[in-house]
Amino acid sequence: MAAVTQTTTPSMWSDEELAEVRGRLQQEIDELEADILRHETEIASGDVTQGAGDDQADAGAKTYEREREIALTLNARDLVAQNERAIARIDAGTYGVCESCHKPIGKERLQAFPRATLCVACKQREERR
Repeated sequence: MAAVTQTTTPSMWSDEELAEVRGRLQQEIDELEADILRHETEIASGDVTQGAGDDQADAGAKTYEREREIALTLNARDLVAQNERAIARIDAGTYGVCESCHKPIGKERLQAFPRATLCVACKQREERR
């Protein structure tokens, strides 16, 4: 039986390309963290005046806006985590390798979605479950 070896980043990525992807991911993290801070500030400011003399329509609108801000914050945090994971994969030399089948993820897929951790075939299999 053959020994299993860890796959490294496919040679289809140059060091310059990986540095560019890493920079884009980090820039997106910075932007998302600014969004998170803004959303959290809006959520906190809404807590102070929540329901003070509001009629039902105003209270409903404020509740909707608060829930929307919370959802946006959670989504942004999830994207930050995905970006950080992609950067860690770049640093570990495993960026561009499918986490399921360990085959290369298509370069075009990663250019369109740099946070991808699965090749198209494995992603389709996962979505069918």
